[in-house]
Amino acid sequence: MLIKEKSAMNILFIANHLNVGGITSYLFTLASGLKNKGHEVYLASSGGELEEKFIQSGIKILKVSLKTKNEVSPKIFFSFWKLKKIIRKYNIDLIHSHSRTTQVLGDWLGRVLVKPHIFTCHGFFKPKLFRRIFGCWGRKVIVISQQVKEHLIADFKLNENKISVIHNGIDTKKFGDYSRRDNLRAQLGMQNDFIVGIIARLSDVKGHIYLIQALPQVMKKFPNTKLLIVGQGKTRDVLFKKSRDLGLEQNIIFIPEAKNTQELLAAMDIFVMPSLQEGLGLALMEAMAQGLAVVGSAVGGIKTLIQDKQNGLLVEPANVAALSQAIIVLLGDLQLRRNLGAQARKFICANFSQVEMVDKTEIIYQESLNNIQTGA
Repeated sequence: MLIKEKSAMNILFIANHLNVGGITSYLFTLASGLKNKGHEVYLASSGGELEEKFIQSGIKILKVSLKTKNEVSPKIFFSFWKLKKIIRKYNIDLIHSHSRTTQVLGDWLGRVLVKPHIFTCHGFFKPKLFRRIFGCWGRKVIVISQQVKEHLIADFKLNENKISVIHNGIDTKKFGDYSRRDNLRAQLGMQNDFIVGIIARLSDVKGHIYLIQALPQVMKKFPNTKLLIVGQGKTRDVLFKKSRDLGLEQNIIFIPEAKNTQELLAAMDIFVMPSLQEGLGLALMEAMAQGLAVVGSAVGGIKTLIQDKQNGLLVEPANVAALSQAIIVLLGDLQLRRNLGAQARKFICANFSQVEMVDKTEIIYQESLNNIQTGA
């Protein structure tokens, strides 16, 4: 199909919030990239601690009450009426949603106003009956990895022609700087320690518990190892208790959030992502872009990022012995850490750039606009 010449678009993103997290990072990377290409980007959400960052980049923020995980919450209905007026006022060309609840909202708006609705699936959904019957997928579904695409086809019977794989992109120029490493490690009180780190929400699926359980074995070989856990979530108390039960309170440091992940990554020696399930892994991508040696579970999109023994190490999920052994191998070999880290950065820079992500998304937008204008 012939695509019409590109022109500036008015794009509406819909998100639940703008707090620290993978989806917010994705939104900023995509929105700022589209803005730099001359498009107007409006972002409707409940707001959050990173809101000012978007405003400074020229993204127009629209406040709506979307703090809900309920697909039929009254908040969705109220937001529908508010955004319906906004879409008309600002002559919005298309709608792009980023969670299950905003997916439903975006689909309603798209149908009523005859606007293309695009949905990005950032991970895996439980195949609940309501989700299978009322998909609300929109005109196109963007997925962040091949594994997520296969999940939607297998569990939701989604037509694969409706799905486009566009990997998360990152601004690699922001990573790779170690100039403040010594100062950062001093601030953490870990100047002479090995620092193993993870940045992820505190959730069962992220596998923090296995990393904590692996630490005693690592410390038998390297007693000066510290574990840096960055994130917040529902398993916080469980992880705290496990740390106390194993007598690791002095060796595990919990940091609730990181507005500047690059600084914390620069302080680490190794980054670990022991997830049981992962769409792609934005924090892992950032760690690789930083040039860190990485260890990850051989699941989901992590297998897209880590090529075992080439740019990182893969281990069986939920295997504490394998996880501790991989960490021990890396801590015991500085040259291996450096080599794997260099290859990791090279891989991310070559395959997961912001430019490629924005360009591919822009093409999806233009195709969807063309199709709706022609009635296709």
